[in-house]
Formats: sequence, structure tokens, C-alpha cells
Amino acid sequence: MVELKADTSIDAMRESGRVVARALSAVRRAAAVGVTLRDLDEVAHQVLKDAGATSPFLHYHPSFAPVPFPATLCTSVNDAVVHGVPDGYRLCDGDLLSVDFGAVLDGWAGDSAISFIVGTPRPEDVRLIETAERALAAGIAAAVVGNRIGDIAHAIGTVCRTAGYGILEGFGGHGIGRTMHEDPGVPNEGRPGSGMPLRHGMVLAIEPMLLAGGKDFFHTAPDGWTLRTDDGSRAAHAEHTVAITRAGPRVLTAL
Repeated sequence: MVELKADTSIDAMRESGRVVARALSAVRRAAAVGVTLRDLDEVAHQVLKDAGATSPFLHYHPSFAPVPFPATLCTSVNDAVVHGVPDGYRLCDGDLLSVDFGAVLDGWAGDSAISFIVGTPRPEDVRLIETAERALAAGIAAAVVGNRIGDIAHAIGTVCRTAGYGILEGFGGHGIGRTMHEDPGVPNEGRPGSGMPLRHGMVLAIEPMLLAGGKDFFHTAPDGWTLRTDDGSRAAHAEHTVAITRAGPRVLTAL
């Protein structure tokens, strides 16, 4: 069932979204050669603590995972697409890091992700990240009253496929509100004009996940969480929580 949020609830979700944005900004500033992924998780956790918010990631245990998620931050490096577990890995010059983070404040969730290069960038990685961001922007632009879920999916997929990238098979965005994952699902590829109509008060996490090798296939790492590209190519992830309003899409996780 899809819950339509009142305008006051969307305002409250904007506050949780600000916490998410601050945490991602802090993590990006802290990420440097030699810093561990666990260090970055501590940075994000401190932002939560300072805001009086909690983590929807920590101890999250969906049916596909063998153990609950052990951190507040997902840190996916290079060929890891999503769900990377922060550990003692020290960032190296040229690493492509995707960071996914969520917060719950006053009972409302926010969810967002960014990708960036640590140290010296490679042109092909810059292009991959820029394309993920363009795909996200296209999906957000399609998130208007009167469109359908398929219009968002088609907008994202067109950007990704035109650039020659793969799309993580079987994963996409989702509704969000009192919990991190709600109906409806938001695929990253689809047919325009298909799917559920978009209505004022719907709130969606829109999140393209691009695979540089052009294939869609992945495997799960031994930790039971991290999803890696089958061909070893790099990946990028971009995400915002977006409210559908009569005035147009409202990005709730922008800085």
C-alpha cells in the first residue's frame, strides 16, 4: 500500500533529509587516502548523534542477507555497487567510493547516496559518476503529478543505456516514509506511461546504480551484503529522497 504524505509530513521528512545531506557531506570531506571505511562510518554516526537521529541501516536485516547490517553507512569501493560494509580497508589514491546513508528523525526516514573519487580521478570514472548524477536528475525531473512510475524508470534507463552502462539487475528505488523501504518500487529501467500514477504526497527514493562494463550482472561478496560487478568493472550510485508535489518534485535530501 502506498501512503500519501501530508504537506506537514513532507516538511518533517525534509528535516531528516537535511541530516542525511550533512552526514554525506561530512563523509566526503573526511574521505582521503589512508582513511579507513570504518573511520567514515564513525563520522556519519556522529552526525546522527548530534542531530538526535537514528540509523535505519544499522541492524537492518532483510530476507536476502545472512546477518543484520552492522553499520550506519554503506561504503562501496570500485567494483562494489551497493551495500558495502565499512571495515578496515584504507582508501587508496584513485578509488571510486559510493556512499549510501539514511537517517530517521522524529519518526521520518531519509535516504541518499553519492559517488566520488578519492585522490586522483580517472576520466572514465568521472564520466561514470557524472552519468549517474544525470540519470538521477532525469528521474527526478520525471517525478511529477500525472506521470507514472514507468516514466521515472524510462528517464533513468535512457540516460544509462545511451551512455553504454549497465544497470544493477533487480535493484532500484522505493517508497519511503515512516520506514526506509515502502511501496512502490521504482525500477531504473522501464516503459514510459506504465506503472502506478504519481500523486501529490508520494515520496520516493530514486537511485540509479550504473555498471561501467555495460553488463547488468553482479554477485554477492562473502560478507553477504556487498554486491560486486561480475566483470570487475567499476560502479557508481546516486540517490535522493524526492516528494511528488503539485508544484513539482521536491528533493528532500539536498544540502
